[in-house]
Amino acid sequence: MSKIYDPYLNVIDVMTEAMEIGQMDKYMFEIIKNPQRETKVYLPVEMDNGDVKVFEGYRVQHSNIRGPFKGGIRFHQDCDLNEVKALATWMSLKCAVVNIPYGGAKGGVRVDPNELSHRELRRLTRRYAFAIEPLIGADTDIPAPDVNTNAQTMAWILDTYSMLKGKPCPGVVTGKPVELGGSNGRNSATGRGVAISTKLILAQDNKTFEDVSFAITGMGNVGGNAARILFHRNATIIALSDVSGGIYCEKGLDADEISRFLEIKGNYLKDYQADGVLHISHEEVLTCNCDVLIPAALENQINEDNADRLQCSYIVEGANGPTTVEADKILEEKGITIVPDIFANSGGVIVSYFEWVQNIQSLTWGRDEVKEMLEKIMTDAFTELLEETKKCACTLRMAAYIVALKRLIYAEEIKGIFP
Repeated sequence: MSKIYDPYLNVIDVMTEAMEIGQMDKYMFEIIKNPQRETKVYLPVEMDNGDVKVFEGYRVQHSNIRGPFKGGIRFHQDCDLNEVKALATWMSLKCAVVNIPYGGAKGGVRVDPNELSHRELRRLTRRYAFAIEPLIGADTDIPAPDVNTNAQTMAWILDTYSMLKGKPCPGVVTGKPVELGGSNGRNSATGRGVAISTKLILAQDNKTFEDVSFAITGMGNVGGNAARILFHRNATIIALSDVSGGIYCEKGLDADEISRFLEIKGNYLKDYQADGVLHISHEEVLTCNCDVLIPAALENQINEDNADRLQCSYIVEGANGPTTVEADKILEEKGITIVPDIFANSGGVIVSYFEWVQNIQSLTWGRDEVKEMLEKIMTDAFTELLEETKKCACTLRMAAYIVALKRLIYAEEIKGIFP
């Protein structure tokens, strides 16, 4: 039986190993590994029936050494401070590994949004935005969507913040509607980044999307967009899962049709029916015989209890922290190549950076221009990771952490310790 999973200890363990392999300054590392600020807020919200509920919210600012804090906001019933600390740390590493001028942060509210009406969700979001308003801003900390939040959520935060400031402040959030200053291509950016990461790793073995089969866990923004993008590039997707369970078809699933089905409120994969489609469990999706596994749900999907049963050749991490430290060792022994989360799912924050630049300079870029710049940044970063794997004789995950930590530690060293 695996030990109790702690996402924050998990990321610290990986960072520590990378620090040792990369022979970095351990004193600077002590500064980098600790968040700069942890904030907990309590959010009273009047429900539709007149009752008042108090929700717990968080905002953790891990590092702004290389630029303003940056990170999403998630609404989830299991959200807690330790998870948000881990996610904020991953954001600092993610921004550093792709070399964009941001630090890392993350926010969350402990709530099951499916239990709230639209009006209750709006009131909760506005109350949360009011509570963290002293912390955020276009040049200090820029939130974005995450699990169970979207462009509408960002629109509510933007409006609340702008009302408090008495002027439009489009740069305070990214991932907002295009009509309110959002960027073309932002909604699909994380999934697109996962597809780009997959293309880059397959090319190392002279393979293309058409040569391999895929299994994807999670059909939210990341997994859903990745599935559609891969499907449009003639990939064979044999298994998919969402919160209700999984589906499997050896000949391939129609990601477009499935996405349209899931867009109907109340529909889940457990309800999807089509010729040749079998209903399977989450675990069976993870362990099915496929070439590329894309875990795109929450953390701790692949652990020491199931890692030895995985049958894939590649794992491209669409979610943050889907693989535990213990599972990493097992997968390495099995010869499974992992493209780590801090690189593989960086497409969202890269295009958030583009959105932010457009906002502060009053610019608008087209979708093709955004896609081209995204692919260039990820390709350049991947080349650096490959060089680091050769230099340190390490995995891609270790290479990504080493590259990121070196940038963070160097920034800390040249900045110096205040006072």
